[in-house]
Amino acid sequence: MLMNRIFSHAVKTSVTSRAWQVSLLLCLAVASASQAQVADVSTPLNIDRIFHNKEFELDERVPSKWLGSGDQYTTVEISELVPEGFDVVQHDSATGKQTTLVSAKRLVPQGADKPLEIEDYAWSDDGQFMLINTNRVKFRRRESLGDYWLLNLKSWDLRQVGPDAKPSSLMYAKFSPDSQHIAYMVDNNIYVESTDGRSTKALTEDGSERIVNGTGDWVNEEEFDLRDGFKWSPDSKRICYWQFDTEGVGTFYMIKNTDDVYSRPIPLQYPKAGTTNSATRVGTVELETAQTVWIQLEGDPRQNYVPRMSWAKSSEQVVIQYVNRLQNSNRVVLANVNDGSVQVIFTDEDEAWLDVNDDLKWLDGGRYFTWLSERDGWRHLYRISRDGKDIKLLTPGEFDIIGIENIDTDNGWVYYIASPDDNAARYLFRSPLQGDPRAERLTPIGKSSLHEYEISPNSQWAFHTASTLTEPPVIDLVSLPDHTPQRVVVDNQKVVNLLRATPRGETEFFQIAIGDGVELDGWMMKPPDFDPKLKYPLIMYVYSEPAGQTVINRYRTDRHLWHTMLTQRGYIVASVDSRGTPAPRGRAWRKSIYRQIGIQASADQAKAVLALVEERPYLDRDRIASWGWSGGGQMTLNALFRYPDIYRVGIAIAFVSDQRLYDTIYQERFMGLPAENSEGYTQGSPITHADGLEGDLLLIHGTADDNVHYQSSEQLVDKLIELNKKFSFMMYPDRSHSINEKENTKRHLYGLMTDFLHEKLPVKADPEP
Repeated sequence: MLMNRIFSHAVKTSVTSRAWQVSLLLCLAVASASQAQVADVSTPLNIDRIFHNKEFELDERVPSKWLGSGDQYTTVEISELVPEGFDVVQHDSATGKQTTLVSAKRLVPQGADKPLEIEDYAWSDDGQFMLINTNRVKFRRRESLGDYWLLNLKSWDLRQVGPDAKPSSLMYAKFSPDSQHIAYMVDNNIYVESTDGRSTKALTEDGSERIVNGTGDWVNEEEFDLRDGFKWSPDSKRICYWQFDTEGVGTFYMIKNTDDVYSRPIPLQYPKAGTTNSATRVGTVELETAQTVWIQLEGDPRQNYVPRMSWAKSSEQVVIQYVNRLQNSNRVVLANVNDGSVQVIFTDEDEAWLDVNDDLKWLDGGRYFTWLSERDGWRHLYRISRDGKDIKLLTPGEFDIIGIENIDTDNGWVYYIASPDDNAARYLFRSPLQGDPRAERLTPIGKSSLHEYEISPNSQWAFHTASTLTEPPVIDLVSLPDHTPQRVVVDNQKVVNLLRATPRGETEFFQIAIGDGVELDGWMMKPPDFDPKLKYPLIMYVYSEPAGQTVINRYRTDRHLWHTMLTQRGYIVASVDSRGTPAPRGRAWRKSIYRQIGIQASADQAKAVLALVEERPYLDRDRIASWGWSGGGQMTLNALFRYPDIYRVGIAIAFVSDQRLYDTIYQERFMGLPAENSEGYTQGSPITHADGLEGDLLLIHGTADDNVHYQSSEQLVDKLIELNKKFSFMMYPDRSHSINEKENTKRHLYGLMTDFLHEKLPVKADPEP
């Protein structure tokens, strides 16, 4: 679920209006800037500056792609010679020397008057071909559909892949390892085409509206990030792929009312908690025969998931992660591609739930594989033998691995993100794959901040990100393991200067005790002219679902600027992470929320607010608001409905009002099946407690939200009317979960919220009676 995902992942955009952001570095100029108000502050923020004029847009650059081991990388740069064109430029990682590999003039199709727009690109392993992705359009939540063009780097011939296909109809095209073929998906079938253009073959032919080959169905895409659903074998002779049979999955209908005199239903196969899932299976297909061998997985294919699958360091075996419906058991399965037979070599289990592994990598020629697990109470990396009998902990200690950045088998290191002493920060560490385990921090010691990395295959270079809650990110290239900066790629100095020229008060991170030995992490932003002798209204920004943190020291443009604007107008803005958020605080912290989503976390939030008011006399007990999006919208509703004596105002956006309305994979992972946890589903759902509403509430939803359906708002509105409760409501026609489609939408949305807060939560306290 969840809006947090939209904010917590780097946005990938095209070279022109959608340039991809690389990882970012905090340069010295930014690092020296204070989080507090700085000199020459004279220009307050407003809605138009943030959301209409877009003065604060971050500098966006094209995607960098490592060449070979990483001693060079390529970027896409604006051509100086060809109008509307872009050159592909090679950079030497050590010296920065630039060489044009592909000029824009090579990218003009026959009969066209301008070059292709490069929205993504890939090199063949033999270095002879470049595959260009362009003309991309949205499929579900991402621009996965598009056109692909193949450029021969020797002859400079340029041709479209799948030329008989409809425009923008191909998905996930990729080279075979031997560079002789390209595979792609069209209309739920997988095709393979020779790079010389002489042959094209359908490898599957049963794809339809019901049968999905080579990508995930809606819920697997949303919750397991299962999009690109087919993979080449190392010997280039086979492809393994997912197939989803969606028969029996419930159809949800969204309604489009804005483009004609009659409404148009938009069907979406969407399994709600406790209902029928797609039947999932995995097959391998030979290029020569186009015959599929199905993997013989045990159990009901509608009651188990296959969230991950890849080749097992061999062209004869596939390794599969096979997860039960409750998602508390993950079996690692080796499958024979010739007869489909399987062998379970390892099983990871948890009393609550398990996260799937994105970092299974084969070591020592395929004798061992890596595995992330919380089996000792912390998220650590293990080395497991191919038969599952030998299990070695590689990263011991009372800390969590937050994410694996690179597993360098040639040099024997794993690079990962961790933050043992600061739950809001992120730093780069490494540990050896052999010998005595130890953790070596590579990010230099400094002030608390968030660092992200895109590491080269040889682990000698990395694009590095550092930002804070109040300081925008900057990009540089660093050498590893010494972490020496080589050159700044993006400094975002324009945004730094704009922020310096607007009034900003102190931003602090803190911990707040809520009783029983529990301390929660939080941050607070104060007005530029803060006076501790005065009383200030408090706005709590909430999420506190197990899908993400809000108390994290990372810059987020729209959110930070809007919060800053509110502080300039006299509000204090704060956020606290309840127990159950994915903070690096150990398994017990994260799993404490199991089977009680919306119950424990909302109680934690209420206790935190009361503790803050008690601890900080400048917070006005009678002027407290909560706002949140998606899971945060659900949290806001639970706050207002369950604790009406604490919260005066709430803004809930794109929320789940009844947990039975959300999808199987997410909701059942954290709550179990509705039939087995009926009381938990009932008590965790805000609609159950709607009669508790006493404050001022604004509900906001997009009618084309395919993630958290508009139905959730309609059912709550219906209930509030039944209870004769007063509230405000805003629907955004044809907008999705992010409510950002169509002209002027964000400006209108944040203006609406600002006006509501000014009216219902006045900056000046009510006069004494």
